[in-house]
Amino acid sequence: MALITWTAAQYGTNVGFADQEHQTLFDLLNKLYDEATGGAERATIGASLDALIAYVVDHFAHEEKEMQAKGFGGYERHKAEHDALVGICADLQKKFHAGQADITDDVGQMVKGWLDSHIPTFDMAYSDALK
Repeated sequence: MALITWTAAQYGTNVGFADQEHQTLFDLLNKLYDEATGGAERATIGASLDALIAYVVDHFAHEEKEMQAKGFGGYERHKAEHDALVGICADLQKKFHAGQADITDDVGQMVKGWLDSHIPTFDMAYSDALK
């Protein structure tokens, strides 16, 4: 069952690349969540975790590049939010691959909560500037 479902009403920014990338991000997160909570092999979960984190890093870099190109005033605060999540994810990734952490429902809920807050608060704020 999907952890998070993208809808234009809840997550739409009206910025084409961002909405498309958010939908892909949600798909990757749902895949990881389903594997982790469904008993998939650790190697499978690890590969999905790595793919999700790599995608998140690329997505954040794309957003940041676009915000800078358009002179978006909220760039520094937005980037700080990205950097904080990437730090959390990198730590989890390192611990997972070292056998010191697992991907659990709590991890999925934490990421979902971050997205539920970040997209409406931070990403929708750049909508007019990046359209």
